[in-house]
Amino acid sequence: MSAPAGDTIAAIATPPGRGGVGIVRISGPGAAGIARSALGRVPEPRMATLATFRDPQGQPVDQGLALFFPGPRSYTGEDLLEFQGHGGPVVMDRVLTACLGHGCRLARPGEFTQRAFLNDRMDLAQAEAVADLIDAGSAAAARGALRTLEGALSRRTEALAEALTVLRSHVEAALDFPEEELDLLADTAVGDRLEHLREELQQLLEGAGQGRLLQEGAHLVIAGRPNAGKSSLLNRLADRETAIVTAIPGTTRDVLREHLSLDGLPLHLVDTAGLHASEDPVEQEGMRRAWTEMERADVILLVVDATAGEGEAEAAIRARLDPALPVITLLNKIDRLPDPPREYGEDRIPISALTGEGMDRLKARIRDLLHYHGKEEGLFTARRRHLDALERMQTHLEAARGHLQAGVAPELLAEELRLAQEALGEITGRVTNEDLLGRIFADFCIGK
Repeated sequence: MSAPAGDTIAAIATPPGRGGVGIVRISGPGAAGIARSALGRVPEPRMATLATFRDPQGQPVDQGLALFFPGPRSYTGEDLLEFQGHGGPVVMDRVLTACLGHGCRLARPGEFTQRAFLNDRMDLAQAEAVADLIDAGSAAAARGALRTLEGALSRRTEALAEALTVLRSHVEAALDFPEEELDLLADTAVGDRLEHLREELQQLLEGAGQGRLLQEGAHLVIAGRPNAGKSSLLNRLADRETAIVTAIPGTTRDVLREHLSLDGLPLHLVDTAGLHASEDPVEQEGMRRAWTEMERADVILLVVDATAGEGEAEAAIRARLDPALPVITLLNKIDRLPDPPREYGEDRIPISALTGEGMDRLKARIRDLLHYHGKEEGLFTARRRHLDALERMQTHLEAARGHLQAGVAPELLAEELRLAQEALGEITGRVTNEDLLGRIFADFCIGK
């Protein structure tokens, strides 16, 4: 797979709006020719050059710095030209229109990075890290994405691939030399290598799980009866007045969202309508949306009014939830109790959303449930598709282990190892397809 021959693309590489500097990026075999047409010359490679950018009719459009990066030593692996001009939206649009007039076409979302991948300037995991770095929801997520861009995930994946290749060659030898089959499969080297591979994979899975949390964030949903203090809890965790709080039950009728960071972990916090029996169609719709959010949550924060106690309503909520879904019961409003409870369990915590009591325990339990240790050393970002690939690899290695222990024909063992390597190859793009690339790069911003 390679970028279309003779195709030169252009896009604005800076965010929309008014700014001091705006950048238009051009990549492809026609970049040098466009420089000659628009600037009157091709700038010295990697040297900022003051120039006037002109449209196809020779009329000046803007003045700024031009930079030329000859391929293959450029971001995309192709000739790449950047014009850094004044950052007004009208000026940027005029410069881009002039580029199109000089023979470019408008770039698709992520097409510059896609060309970098297709031209072997980076692998697929690194390409995805570019988007993750731009979209990072916390400083820790940004640092993790940068580590992935620098190859942290790719190196560990390649090390697994190398170990798996050695193991496969050992097994394939049994297929090529059947007269030695029994001795080879009885050799402890095969089993030892397979066990070592499984251990290394488990460590990578744990790291990728942490990396997915960094990249995507965790989805926490606040649920409970009306007037239990859900909106007060949202405001307390967000450390600002996001939700309207009144003594009137049912104040929150729609989903409220807040994004925050917990020790570097991005959290998507959702406040929902109170769950109770109601004939009001507006409240019913609010509760329907609440259940939709709860079904996709990573953790449920079930808020209980400690002055009223836990009852059938909370039991009904629990009965409807997936038993595997982590639920933290929060006994709220303990500041109103004459003798507030001091004892608490891991998932049953007395709090006061008004005073903040119990918040440290709650945050610690959230970290525990998400298996987030907060230590950044060696942490990298990962995506759900990476986890899916590693989990499928793990399934195939488990099957291979079963075949080896059962002493069956090596063909079955070899096939499971082959499938494991295919799954692993999807992470860096050694194994890929057009549909996968289309989904990945469609999420990028235009100009990157």
